Amino acid sequence: MNQQPGESGESSGSAGSVESSGPAGSGERRLGTREAAQLLGVKPATVYAYVSRGQLTSRRDPVGRGSSFDAREVEALARRSRREAAVPVGSAGELSVRTSLTLIESDRYYFRGVDAVELASRHRYEEVAEWLWTGTLVRGARFTPHPEALAAARRAVAALPPHSGPVDRLRVAVAAAAVADPLRFDLSEPAVLGSARSLIPTLVGALPEVGPSQWAGDGRLARQLWPRLSPLEPDPDALAVLDLALALLTDHDLAASTLAVRVAASARAHPYAAVSAGLGALEGPLHGAAGRLAHRMLVEVLERGGAAPVVAEYLRAGRRVPGLGHRLYVGEDPRATALFARLEPLPQAGPALGAAREVAGVMARHGGGLYPNVDLALAVLTVSCAMAPEAGETVFAVARTAGWIAHALEEYQERPLRMRPSGQYHGPRPPQPMP
Repeated sequence: MNQQPGESGESSGSAGSVESSGPAGSGERRLGTREAAQLLGVKPATVYAYVSRGQLTSRRDPVGRGSSFDAREVEALARRSRREAAVPVGSAGELSVRTSLTLIESDRYYFRGVDAVELASRHRYEEVAEWLWTGTLVRGARFTPHPEALAAARRAVAALPPHSGPVDRLRVAVAAAAVADPLRFDLSEPAVLGSARSLIPTLVGALPEVGPSQWAGDGRLARQLWPRLSPLEPDPDALAVLDLALALLTDHDLAASTLAVRVAASARAHPYAAVSAGLGALEGPLHGAAGRLAHRMLVEVLERGGAAPVVAEYLRAGRRVPGLGHRLYVGEDPRATALFARLEPLPQAGPALGAAREVAGVMARHGGGLYPNVDLALAVLTVSCAMAPEAGETVFAVARTAGWIAHALEEYQERPLRMRPSGQYHGPRPPQPMP
């Protein structure tokens, strides 16, 4: 963009790049106001608006009378601005957010370009989380809670009423862990990753135990989570299914809870607060409760000896049959396909797996066009292993925490407060009489 001389009120000494006035040999390249404006494609006055909003830092030029800017900081802002300008609004008017984490297309989904089902089938949840966070596969990755954070979370959760749900406990645990972390306001990538590697096992460790935990010293998250879900002793195959479920659920693009996390991160909320935002959205009946409903439906099918009367009652009452259909997949949810395949060899999963397939078959015969989704597959796991109906919610929330952290990290690299849509006012026009 061509600017006329004098338009910004800056002297000619600030027009071009200048050498750093910092330590000798630092090699820092600095830009004058006009050069920064040209690089950003804005007027010089807008450069100072960026400074006032905290998007750029300026320094008085000791040679001229204007300000200078770190060239790398200006270039980074220019790249972000170009990315945001290239992101269209969806065809239905929904917000579209550029991300490098998860791609969903052609009934498959990918983590950083790698087939997510294949990745989750070969690697444990912690390794998949590290891949999503950093793009590096850390073999044998283990997450360890900070002792003070874990103790604080356990005390807070223990103070809740006995009827508290899993998301209630997790929200309280996140808040307690945040207070115990004095570095929570450090939004640098190493600090956020350090908090994440402690927070996830803290969430698990804060949940009450319902089963034996003789392997409490085992660092694998699936092993730590099992006694919080099932009163049964796990066999290796059942544990492998739980670990697979955690890995498959790590992320799934911009679900409602993930968008809530990105909004919080856009306002530069610390990672604990961003995770709390995700848990708040997850508790909505249209997002996090589907697994619980599918569990109860499978139990009813098993008790009544068939799916047809149960499905009929759902449809007669005008209710949606849980565990079927997904807006992002035409056919079967690939996460469900992977879990069903891993559940197949488990003898204890036979009845619930048969009930799930019968439900899907009844709906298919009536031309429903709906295929099993991951909630139905999770319900097979929870019913088969004597878990509570809300166990699927717990698995989902713990698993998705890693994805929320990944999205928060990505959002911290974007312009602050960019998640600020404009309201379309439809109320009475002013002036109105004072009430």
